[in-house]
Amino acid sequence: MGGKGDSDSSHAGVAGNVVAVCDIDDNFLSKKASQFPSAKKYNDYRKMLEEMDKQIDAVTVSTPDHTHAPASLMAMRMKKHVYCQKPLTHTVQEARLMRETAAKYGVQTQMGNQGTAENGLREAVEVIQSGAIGPIHEAHVWTNRPVWPQAPEFTAREPEAPVPSHVHWDEFIGTAPFRPYAVYTRGNKKGKGCYHDFNWRGWWDFGTGALGDMACHTANMAFMALKLGFPTSIVAENDPLNPETYPAWARVTFQFPARGEMPPVKFVWYEGKKDPKDPTSKLLPSKELLQGQRASDSGSLLVGEKGTLYSPNDYGARYLLLPRDKFGDYKKPDPKLARNKTKDTDQGMKDEWIEAIKGGPPALSNFNYAAMLTETILLGNVAMRAGKLLEWDGPNMKFTNAPEANALLSVEPRKGWTV
Repeated sequence: MGGKGDSDSSHAGVAGNVVAVCDIDDNFLSKKASQFPSAKKYNDYRKMLEEMDKQIDAVTVSTPDHTHAPASLMAMRMKKHVYCQKPLTHTVQEARLMRETAAKYGVQTQMGNQGTAENGLREAVEVIQSGAIGPIHEAHVWTNRPVWPQAPEFTAREPEAPVPSHVHWDEFIGTAPFRPYAVYTRGNKKGKGCYHDFNWRGWWDFGTGALGDMACHTANMAFMALKLGFPTSIVAENDPLNPETYPAWARVTFQFPARGEMPPVKFVWYEGKKDPKDPTSKLLPSKELLQGQRASDSGSLLVGEKGTLYSPNDYGARYLLLPRDKFGDYKKPDPKLARNKTKDTDQGMKDEWIEAIKGGPPALSNFNYAAMLTETILLGNVAMRAGKLLEWDGPNMKFTNAPEANALLSVEPRKGWTV
């Protein structure tokens, strides 16, 4: 009910009656409950779904990443429609299961990568698919993350601290291996929770690092425009890992096969800085690819035979066609994708989902699409841990050259918690 849970529940509440709210933190829970005074309060989503089953038609899931799939899958198996924040899941196996479960139960779904509702992203997709810059052989996507503590030298285990009275710690841990509550004992984070309520993103057990946090946003336009599916291989370059947290920087290269008339594509992801204190050490595409444009903090480049599309935006909502002098009189193709009529695109994502529930067309970031995007992205995290090029058999969900890496596709849930 904090962060995205705050806005997601408010947006959903515009279209429906909020009958229950759930959070492991009583402070966030009480604040949100004051907006929906008739809603019943819970700390455990399992209890909420069981007790409120007949009163619930749909749920929003805005938890740490490791709880996305457990909560969403339980709801879908009860035939509830689901809006789940990005990244859709914590593991590759969960992403596959989310896609299959949504199809099996016929529920309407949407992943919360709100840039999907940006009309600029939808226009960029149409521009690419119209052939404006010709066949595309390369895509480059980068982020300014991580902006939370994570690095090889990061001391993963802080001393155990008392659990605050307002935090329900077992429910936070959920499916993850149990660990004690802890706070930072040094630096500008001193006294802050190591995991709850934000820094969980940098821990293998709870988050998906910079790649999981932002690629469902920043890679979304390229993934949709290029009709990407299963990659054939993934390889990562990154600083040495510790067993607890994601790396300070990484470059991940995905190779995708031809798709119909679209040629094979090399897709490169960049994250972090090689020296956290030196902004110039940030990983970025080459200056030649940027063609004189300043590299934004986050963005994407799609390189075609006739030109390049550059989006200096997390969501692909703004773009330039390069070289600029070549496309000065470019005429955009006629729209094919529906346009969002709501200025608040995050609200627009909920509106599109609600319309699908009422019988309209599926939301654009439905789980059939979003799970494939998430599954592909999370293969990058697997490659970081594997430390070698991985050849991927997507339909059979296995690595053909590194069977030992298949163990990294899933996580065994803690006893008493299921996926």
